[in-house]
This record gives sequence, structure tokens and C-alpha cells, in this order.
Amino acid sequence: MSGQGSGGNVLAAICSFFIPGLGQLVQGRILSALLFFVVVGTGYFFAVLIIPAVIGGLIHLWSIIDAARYAGPV
Repeated sequence: MSGQGSGGNVLAAICSFFIPGLGQLVQGRILSALLFFVVVGTGYFFAVLIIPAVIGGLIHLWSIIDAARYAGPV
């Protein structure tokens, strides 16, 4: 099992940087990937409304950090 900071986690974080949830999908966490993608996508879709865009950006950042820190199934 790869630990935090492994090459797989770095790749997953880079994937999530470009498309929110893609890093979780690469790690095999389908539900997390779908949730991040939908929530961030919805926030960015309503970007003309300032609050949803800010929330979308924060959750996008959370998606990147989550992918980088994933330690695998317990």
C-alpha cells in the first residue's frame, strides 16, 4: 500500500487540480469523485453569483488536498 506523498497521490492531486474529482477516480473512489465533480461543477456553473463560485473554489482545493493525502483503505 502506498502512503501519503507517494507518486500515485501526487498524480491524483495533479489530476484533481485540472478536473475536480479526477484524482479520486484515479484512486478508485468513485463516489467521492462524483461528489467532488458535481459540487464543484455546480459552484463554477453559478460563477456569476459570487458565493457559489467561492464555495466551488474552496471545495476544488479540498478535492486536491484529499487526493494528495489519501492513505488507502483501512
